[in-house]
This record gives sequence, structure tokens and C-alpha cells, in this order.
Amino acid sequence: MTATITLLVFIVVTLVVFAIGMALDQRSARARLLRERLEAVQRPAEREANEELALVRDEMLSNIPAIDHFLRRSRRISRLQKLLSQADIKMRAGNFLLVCGSVGLFFAVILLLWTENPLFAWFAFFMAAVLPYGYATHRRTKRFDKFEELFPQAIDTLARAVRAGHAFTTALELIANEVAEPIAGEFRKLFEEQKFGLPVRDALLNLTDRVPLVDVKFFVTAVMLQRETGGNLAEILDNLSYVIRERFKIMRQVRVFTAQGRLTMMLLMGMPPLIVVVMETMNPTFIRPLFTEPLGHILVVVGVTLQTIGYFVIRRVIAIQV
Repeated sequence: MTATITLLVFIVVTLVVFAIGMALDQRSARARLLRERLEAVQRPAEREANEELALVRDEMLSNIPAIDHFLRRSRRISRLQKLLSQADIKMRAGNFLLVCGSVGLFFAVILLLWTENPLFAWFAFFMAAVLPYGYATHRRTKRFDKFEELFPQAIDTLARAVRAGHAFTTALELIANEVAEPIAGEFRKLFEEQKFGLPVRDALLNLTDRVPLVDVKFFVTAVMLQRETGGNLAEILDNLSYVIRERFKIMRQVRVFTAQGRLTMMLLMGMPPLIVVVMETMNPTFIRPLFTEPLGHILVVVGVTLQTIGYFVIRRVIAIQV
């Protein structure tokens, strides 16, 4: 009975929080639209000739102004928003934190109904709340891997365009139109930034901030040095493309050599939950004390903690930088 009441309270509180958030979001949207219209009316018709316009990207961290103002004070939240952007997840950091909390509460309530142990439910909450963050990190890694795979092709396209007589900035637009994602999106941002007045140097540095890969830093350094000291840009890009391809081959060889370590890591993380599910199906009375007795709860917490430590240790061992 107590567990049912707890579940109902959780559902009601969640619905109320979402309703308040939607109402505040609509009010903030109307206020923002009204403010933009007033600024448009008050803006001078002509600007002074010597006035410099700066390109500023003002990204909101939450739809609710009060929460957005609070989140902007934290550097960790800014890094979280950067992670979401690098993973190509169209979500603000405030909404992402709400998703993390909702996932944690969902699993906590389920385990509270199953075990009727608040301590175990709290542990499940903290473990499940990091699942969306892990998904975002995994998606960013996959996106960067795809970027590294297509990057030599983009450099070759840029070199051919420069050799054919196109300007460097025009060649950037060519890459955005011909190369697949995620190369196209990042180079489109690079082209649009310099098109709207941002210096090429700053636009290139922004690219390294969005995609902090070694190959991208090599590319930006080579282009910036060529623009300052001169030289054959097409030849420089050809040599850079060759170096990146050779480095990518070595990375694939390293991946083959570390396959056994990755398999060990997958077995380490997958076997215990699989055994629990099989035992729960075949002989529930044998495995049930693990979730109903206090000693069983301690063993589960210790086991999950040791598994997590082992995962990070093995991942550290097989992470060879090339």
C-alpha cells in the first residue's frame, strides 16, 4: 500500500512540474517576442560607418528565464551544453538535466516497489540518472569517429577546389554541400561565421572548439600558418590528407590489437546482469534474497561498484593514443 501511494505521488508531482514548466515556457516565449519587437522599433535606422558588429551566439540553457539565469553561473552546465552540441543532440542543458532526473526517478520508483528498500532505490536513482549522460558521451564519440573517417575526403575536396582557382572561403561552402555529415554541418557553420563578418582565424578556432580532434587542430594550424606566411595551400592540404590517412590506418590496427580487451570489458559488464535475469527466470527463490535481504543489498551495491571500477580500468588500459 505504501509503495502504491509513493508511485501515485511521484506521478502527480511529475505532471505538476511539467505543467508549470510548460506555462512558464509559454510566458517567457511571449515576453521574448514582445521584447524583440520593441527592440526592432527602437533600433536606429542607420548605424555609424565605423561601428563594428560582433557575432554573438547566445544559447539559452533552459526555456525558463529564472532557471536559465541560475544555470549560466555554473561552468559544468556550460560544459554539458557543449557536450550536447558536440553530440548533435537538439536539447538545452536544463531540459537534459530534467530527463536525467526523470530517468533516475523512474528506476528508483520501480526498485522501490520491487524491494521496498529506500536505500536501494536511492542507489538506483543515482545509477540511472547518469544513463542519458552516458548516451550523450557515446553519441559524441561516434560522431567524432565519423568525422575523423570523412575528414581526409574533405581536405582532398578543399585542395582540389583551391587548385582549381577557388578562394579558400568559397571552397568551404563546396565542402558543406558535397561531403556527408557531420563534416558538412561543421564546415557549413565555419563558412557562415566568416561570411557574416567573423575573421577566418576566429572561425577556424571555433571549429577546433566544436570538434576538439587532433586532425582538426593540424588542419587549422596549417591553414593559419599558410595565410600568415604564404605558400602552396593545395600542396599543404595534400600532405596533411596523407598524414591523416596514415594515422587512421594505425588507429585501425590498434583497434584490432585491443579487441580482446574490449571483449573482456563487455563480458565483465554483461555477464552478471544476464546471470541475474536467468536465475530470476529459472529459480526466483534462489536469487530473491539478493534483493530482499539487507546483506543482499550490500552485495549488489558492492558488485555494481566493483564492476564500474573494472570498466573504467580496462577502458583506460585499451585507450591507446595515436
